[in-house]
Amino acid sequence: MSESSIKIENVVASTKLAEEFDLTVIESQFEGAEYNKQKFPGLVYRVSDPKAAFLVFTSGKVVCTGAKNVADVHTVIGNMAKKLNSIGIKTMENPQITVQNIVASADLHTILNLNAIAIGLGLENIEYEPEQFPGLVYRIDEPKVVVLIFSSGKLVVTGGKTPEDCESGVEVVRQQLDNMGLL
Repeated sequence: MSESSIKIENVVASTKLAEEFDLTVIESQFEGAEYNKQKFPGLVYRVSDPKAAFLVFTSGKVVCTGAKNVADVHTVIGNMAKKLNSIGIKTMENPQITVQNIVASADLHTILNLNAIAIGLGLENIEYEPEQFPGLVYRIDEPKVVVLIFSSGKLVVTGGKTPEDCESGVEVVRQQLDNMGLL
């Protein structure tokens, strides 16, 4: 599978760190935090090492986005909890972190004929309207991911819950294109 190994571009995960948060307190204590409830109901806070962004809500829920791997998600959420504790906001110990979505890219290193692929894959699982979007949207049932296929041979996989889901999605596409003689 080395020809089509994936590169994780973004991991989105969520957790609950407390029963509730006072976002104005967090905004005043966290340098660079942005909170304007007229525009958005959550506080936005970005960190740089590892790089990620948080959406923090009054419900105590936190969404982490922008991490490049699942380990970084755990690291930055742990760091966020420590930082909240350091300003006197108690957080839950060992919060359950749920990966909501992984976006990955891959390259098949070949030019693809999307019209032939659309016909070969059948219309029930694909969307291809080149006048509106240059890629073919392929919905795979197992693993449950969506793969955007571009004529350049580049793929974008979204909807995976694990890196393995994304790898498997790429492998499904590669095998199906190979079976159709389109690789």
